[in-house]
Amino acid sequence: MRDDIKVNDRAWALGDKIAEKLETIYDDELGVDIYNLGFIYEVYVDENRHCDLVLSFSEMGCSCLEEVPDQITAALTQLDEIDSVAVKVVWSPAWQMTRISRYGRMALGISVH
Repeated sequence: MRDDIKVNDRAWALGDKIAEKLETIYDDELGVDIYNLGFIYEVYVDENRHCDLVLSFSEMGCSCLEEVPDQITAALTQLDEIDSVAVKVVWSPAWQMTRISRYGRMALGISVH
């Protein structure tokens, strides 16, 4: 799990599995997955196998705004450890390009130092 994502212990333990699922969900306009774009801000999994996930997008007019929350729910509930998901979209703090991972920068053709 990325260091810039707030997680609890249960989410941390599932970090690689959660990341793999989130890497299958793409921002159609940018052609990069939401995990590597840094759209995910928080992931919490409770003892009842419920996941709360907080994310943002690059802009309010993002065409994926309607479909991505449903895609996240569908992907994460494929994991045995997660039965339900609540997705919250926030605009504060605003998403910044600095949240894009090294992989995401390479995929977008942004200089990687």
